[in-house]
Amino acid sequence: MGTIICQICNNTIDHFENEKVATLYGQCNCCDEKQEEGSK
Repeated sequence: MGTIICQICNNTIDHFENEKVATLYGQCNCCDEKQEEGSK
């Protein structure tokens, strides 16, 4: 089983099935909204 973690706030975003254990970094919706507000 793998885990997707937000690279900004380190919250767990999702889990996925995988043969190997893996941790992937992405960006959660909460952090997406904060960045969009900051760039306006």
